[in-house]
Amino acid sequence: MNDSPGCPLIGVAAAYMPRLSETTSDPGLAAAVDQHAAAVREALIPAQRGRRNRSLRREELGDYVLGFTDWLAEARWTEPVGHDFATLRLTAVCWLIREHDLLAA
Repeated sequence: MNDSPGCPLIGVAAAYMPRLSETTSDPGLAAAVDQHAAAVREALIPAQRGRRNRSLRREELGDYVLGFTDWLAEARWTEPVGHDFATLRLTAVCWLIREHDLLAA
């Protein structure tokens, strides 16, 4: 499953998963990534009755990533050296990928 053609999570994980290691030595960065992960999760799994404990699904996160990266491409975003909204959001996506084991076979 993790080698699905065109799966946007694979590319994001390859590019931004290494940034997660930076959070171990920077509590502020860890908090920012956590806040972004919560925002993404809330966007995909609203806290509605009966949906509160539903797991994050690979397809939903993939669709989110496609929309977000399309928006970045339209805005002609380039990755900065440090952290901006987009890098924090993509790093948070990687945290969600890892925590929910979304690239497991």
